[in-house]
Amino acid sequence: MSGNNCTAVTEFIILGLTDDATLRVILCVIFLGVYAVTLVGNLSIIILIRNSSQLHTPMYLFLGHLAFVDSAYFSSVTPVMLKNFLVDKITIPLEGCVAQIFCGGTFGSAECFLLAVMAYDRYMAICRPLLYSTNMSTRVCSLLLITSYLGGCVNSWIATGCLLNRSFCGPNKINHFFCDYSPLLKLSYSEDNLSEILPAASTGLVIVITMLIILISYVFILFSVLKISSAEGRSKAFSTCTSHLTAVSLFYGTTTFIYVMPKSSYTTDENKVVSVFYIVMIPMLNPLIYSLRNNEVKGALRKLMRRMEEKIRKEILERCVD
Repeated sequence: MSGNNCTAVTEFIILGLTDDATLRVILCVIFLGVYAVTLVGNLSIIILIRNSSQLHTPMYLFLGHLAFVDSAYFSSVTPVMLKNFLVDKITIPLEGCVAQIFCGGTFGSAECFLLAVMAYDRYMAICRPLLYSTNMSTRVCSLLLITSYLGGCVNSWIATGCLLNRSFCGPNKINHFFCDYSPLLKLSYSEDNLSEILPAASTGLVIVITMLIILISYVFILFSVLKISSAEGRSKAFSTCTSHLTAVSLFYGTTTFIYVMPKSSYTTDENKVVSVFYIVMIPMLNPLIYSLRNNEVKGALRKLMRRMEEKIRKEILERCVD
C-alpha cells in the first residue's frame, strides 16, 4: 500500500468531537448515560417481546430486530467516542477502521430495510387484514429479515471493498469521532473516482428504494383509513403507525442530510453534530418511541412485571417455609 516514496499508513488518529478538556468530561458523562439508557432500553424491548406471548406477532418480531440493529450499530461507534473523551490521543489501526465501517454500514443499511419491512407489515395489517396471516407468515417474515440483513451486508461490502483498494500515506488524522467513510477517503493516496461514486450511489439507492416502499405503503394506508366511517376507527387504525412514522422521520431526515445532500452544503462540524444524532440519539429514542406510544407494549410490560413480582413473592414464601 505504498508507492511514490511514501510510507504506508497503518493506523489513524481520531480527532473526536472537541479539543476542550472541560467539555470532553461533560460530554463523556452525558454520552455514557446515553449509552447505558440505549442498551437497557433496546435489550428491554428484545426481552419483553421474547417473553410476552401477546407480542409474538410480525410487527413486534421486526421491532425486536430493529432494537438489535440499533444496539449493534450504536455499539460499533460509541465505545471509541467515549474513549476519545478520556484520552488526549486515540489511534485505531486500518483494520479497525475497516471493521468499524463495515459494521456501521451493515447495521445502518439493515435499519433502512427493517423500517421499510415494518411499513409493509402495517400496509398488510390495515389494507389486507383478511390475508394478513397468509401474507405475513413465519416463512415470509424470515425471508424479509434475511433480505434486510443481506442487503445491509452487500451495501457495506461495496464501501469496504472500495476502501481496501485505496492506498494511504501521509496525513492520518480523521476529523471525526469514528472511522466514517468520507473523512477516511479524503486521506487516501489513490485517485479513483469509482471509490467516491460507487458507495454513495449504493447507499443512495438503498435510501431511495426503502423510502419509496415506506411512502407507497403509507399512501395506501392513508386511503384505507379514510374509507373507515367512524372517527374512532380511523384513529385506532392509524395509531398503530404513529410510532413507526416518528422513527422513520427521525432516521431518514438525518441520513438524507449526511448521505444525499451535497458535501459542500454543510461543514465538517455540522456533519459531526448530525452524525451524533442519528448514530447516538436515535437508537436511544426508538425504544422510548415504541414503548411510550404503544399500549400493547405497555400492557405486556405490566404483565411481565406482575409475573416477576409473583415469582419473587413465591420464592420468598418458599424460603420462609423452609
